[in-house]
Amino acid sequence: MSAEPISGAEIIIKSLTDLGVDVIFGYPGGAVLPIYDALFQQNHIRHVLVRHEQAALHAAEGYARSTGKPGVALVTSGPGATNAVTGLTDALMDSIPVVCLTGQVASHLIGNDAFQEADTVGITRPCTKHNYLVKDVNTLAYAIHEAFYVATSGRPGPVVIDLPKDMQVAKAVYTKPQKVLHRSYRPQIKGELDLIRQAVALLANAKRPIIYSGGGIINSGPAASQLLRDFVRMTGFPITSTLMGLGAYPGEDPHFLGMLGMHGTYEANNAMHDCDVMLCIGARFDDRVTGRLDAFSPGSKKIHIDIDRSSINKNVHVDLGIVGDAGHVLEDIIKIWKSKALTPNAPALKTWWDEINVWRARKCLSYKANDEVIMPQYAIQRLYHLTKDKSPYISTEVGQHQMWAAQFYQFDKPNHWLTSGGLGTMGYGLPAAIGAQIAHPDALCIDIAGEASILMNIQEMATAVQHRLPVKIFILNNEYMGMVRQWQELSYDGRYSESYSEALPDFVKLAEAFGAVGFRVDKPSELDDVIKQMIAIDRPVIVDCRVAKLENCFPMVASGAAHNEMLLGDDDPSQNQISEEGRALV
Repeated sequence: MSAEPISGAEIIIKSLTDLGVDVIFGYPGGAVLPIYDALFQQNHIRHVLVRHEQAALHAAEGYARSTGKPGVALVTSGPGATNAVTGLTDALMDSIPVVCLTGQVASHLIGNDAFQEADTVGITRPCTKHNYLVKDVNTLAYAIHEAFYVATSGRPGPVVIDLPKDMQVAKAVYTKPQKVLHRSYRPQIKGELDLIRQAVALLANAKRPIIYSGGGIINSGPAASQLLRDFVRMTGFPITSTLMGLGAYPGEDPHFLGMLGMHGTYEANNAMHDCDVMLCIGARFDDRVTGRLDAFSPGSKKIHIDIDRSSINKNVHVDLGIVGDAGHVLEDIIKIWKSKALTPNAPALKTWWDEINVWRARKCLSYKANDEVIMPQYAIQRLYHLTKDKSPYISTEVGQHQMWAAQFYQFDKPNHWLTSGGLGTMGYGLPAAIGAQIAHPDALCIDIAGEASILMNIQEMATAVQHRLPVKIFILNNEYMGMVRQWQELSYDGRYSESYSEALPDFVKLAEAFGAVGFRVDKPSELDDVIKQMIAIDRPVIVDCRVAKLENCFPMVASGAAHNEMLLGDDDPSQNQISEEGRALV
């Protein structure tokens, strides 16, 4: 407790310090100058100056996703707050704990259309877990502590604290709250044991089981990922993952069927469709996973474990809904399984694996090798081979390159895969890599990018250079907005309306202009050497990897199709037609 009253800005810094915050990503402006002055006069919290407020939020997301700790952003009022909305929505969709401090005009000016005023609370209400407008400096400390509780407990997400400038200047005595509990928010951590026993019984009697894991496993912490691995090895069940869940289970393990969904593997989607018992842990039955809802896994008993009660039966009706933290519920499942000395139905499980291996034999991720042109799949495979022993943090932008990275980079641990799943935000990858690099200064942090996406927040190269962050940007450059072009080819008879980038920068010169290092590679035989140079250089690097321009990302489930109706991209025309219904939904 401070003996003397201090300013609201100082209370903010003291609160953040007491909460263990070590870094803030931000951009100054008039409405937050008192906070920046307080930052200047202390040495506990590092400030990372970004070049755009959207990037501040994505960097906070990258920090949070790679550490499990909440990320913090600081932006000014008006355009500072509105620029943060995309990052806030991204964090909400992907359940990333972020606390965003926004400046606001002085209290007496609110509602007067003052300079750089915006209704931040109203604007951010739909894209945050909760938000605050501080009206009394004496409530400021508690609001900040409560915001961190809300952001990190239950299903994580973003919280905004809107700070009028007079609240930053007014004085109060700082008292660290001893216990913080929101008056109405009480997430359920432990699942109901009776429901868990029913789930265990269903799993023990399953003939065609599958585990469907999502980002909730990673949000639960490293222990949950280990429990998931233990349960798979105990049972021998096949397991698949959403885009956000990659890394919770080792990608090279034979029990892992690969990612499922729109660009998931043939074996994962078919196994989901034909299973008789599905254990969904920490996933939300997103439309990119389910495909056409009335055809989603029609004959299965569905068990859904989720800490967010509203997610149960929201998109898909389930037979057994268990509200609770993924790790805690998994721990109880394993305890009950062991206490009853249960074993899976071995003959049925063998038959099930035989069927899965037939689907695997289709080799749905195969592609035609080319000695003259770098295939994008090959580029990711070589990047994986040459970096996997360094346990890198991999972020992505959004598009074809993102899906190829998910398919071909085999993650073996949680918190190393940073991508925009729910919102699909182009421009996410570079600031997210910066956030991860700040959190892990000695780690290899790589943004796998497309030439279109990287330009969305390319100004953050200046952030990387200023803060001496050796992030690597690995661009799969096909000169198209690749996923848009792919849809136009398959659904619009090849009418490539505005998807070709006619005026791209020279990425090597662009890197050098920022004070970074640039490489260009367009021959497969030179790719390994460039990747090795990229890794070895202790500075920000951009690699312009020129890949096949018209390569499509397969497998693919078209809009309007069931999740087992996949386009495989091979030479069979029957496997590569989009229905008229699907065309209408694109």
